[in-house]
Amino acid sequence: MVYLQRMTVNSRKRILIAPVAAAALFLVGCGSSHDSQPTPTASSTVQVDAVHNDADIKFAQMMIPHHEQALDMADMVPTHSQNKELITLAKKIANAQGPEIEQMKAWLAVWGAPTSTADSNGHGDHGSSTEDSSMHGMMSATEMQELENSTGAKFDRMWIEMMIKHHEGAVIMAKDELANGENPQAKALAQEIITSQEAEITQMKKMLKN
Repeated sequence: MVYLQRMTVNSRKRILIAPVAAAALFLVGCGSSHDSQPTPTASSTVQVDAVHNDADIKFAQMMIPHHEQALDMADMVPTHSQNKELITLAKKIANAQGPEIEQMKAWLAVWGAPTSTADSNGHGDHGSSTEDSSMHGMMSATEMQELENSTGAKFDRMWIEMMIKHHEGAVIMAKDELANGENPQAKALAQEIITSQEAEITQMKKMLKN
């Protein structure tokens, strides 16, 4: 299977998106189709404070394609690896990051911001040479193709090494949000990303030693 790059498309006031509206918001923005991602339902609701700044918008816009590439990598695992620990980890990553993508898309819709920087500066490829310099840890198209072409132990090692780099990039982006963002939900997600992905980095480094 050839890997294809996708284009990704001041009072404190709490906004509650109506269930049907929230479901609609989940369906717009850059499209990424993954079996691991939950399908939005009419009962879906999103709460986000109106207060936000440019750092919050950039965090969401950058983290969406960053997460989407992690899902691309996770999707490869069941057909390329027989390592049970790796298969379990990939599923865990997909189950966490899929909903986070939809959450951030909904935030951007509420804030009236484009879903990705591709809408404003033309940078949309996952890991392309034109990717924003703040998109830490993204794999290039060549790296993703090399991973796709690998199997077995070679794939396992390559995937783990790449995902460690990918996670480290996400942690840098999340720490920047904690330092410069204003929105409480975005900052909470940033802290969650730091906590979970640093733990997964530790796990993956141990896996490389086995």
